[in-house]
Amino acid sequence: MAKYLTIAKEGEGIYREKMSRFLAFAVPVTSVDEAKACISMYANEYHDARHVCWAYMIGADRLTYLSSDNGEPSGTAGKPILGQINSLGLTNVVVIVVRYFGGIKLGTSGLIVAYREAARLALEDAGSVEGREMTSMTVTFPYLAMNDVMRLIKSVPASDAVKITNQEFDNTCTLTLSLPLDLVPLLGGKLEAVSGTSLNY
Repeated sequence: MAKYLTIAKEGEGIYREKMSRFLAFAVPVTSVDEAKACISMYANEYHDARHVCWAYMIGADRLTYLSSDNGEPSGTAGKPILGQINSLGLTNVVVIVVRYFGGIKLGTSGLIVAYREAARLALEDAGSVEGREMTSMTVTFPYLAMNDVMRLIKSVPASDAVKITNQEFDNTCTLTLSLPLDLVPLLGGKLEAVSGTSLNY
């Protein structure tokens, strides 16, 4: 699956229930490490809060995910946050919900609703956008084939976001491209048809 849905930008939401405040943040991320760094940052920033709960979903296949109740009763925080990410079919996102306790207990069902609603507000604020799974491809070709190769790369519509990330020009030239995975068969086929060109994925 080369296309997926992710958030368009960072989003925020605030949900209040019986004096407790739930501050929610939705942040676009592309890896587990990035998600963890983001969680640590918010945990440090809101170190005075009672709970900093979160959930993330990574990858176009939506198979890498994790959630945490961070001290709330099991299943009352991380799961409802993850549930909101799932109900919108999103990936490459981390949602963090910070709770400031107001002195009145909300009970299990109250907590589930509060965390779910806070996460929903942040995700709504962030909006959604279609993303495409990217990959890299190295093209090696003789210097004489430079014009043909460059013409093929430039012929790709701008919306397809093919970028040259590295280039070496000599008798034998090498270009490293970043491109959407679904473009590989088409562009790769055209490039391989240029005399003396080889591809590495």
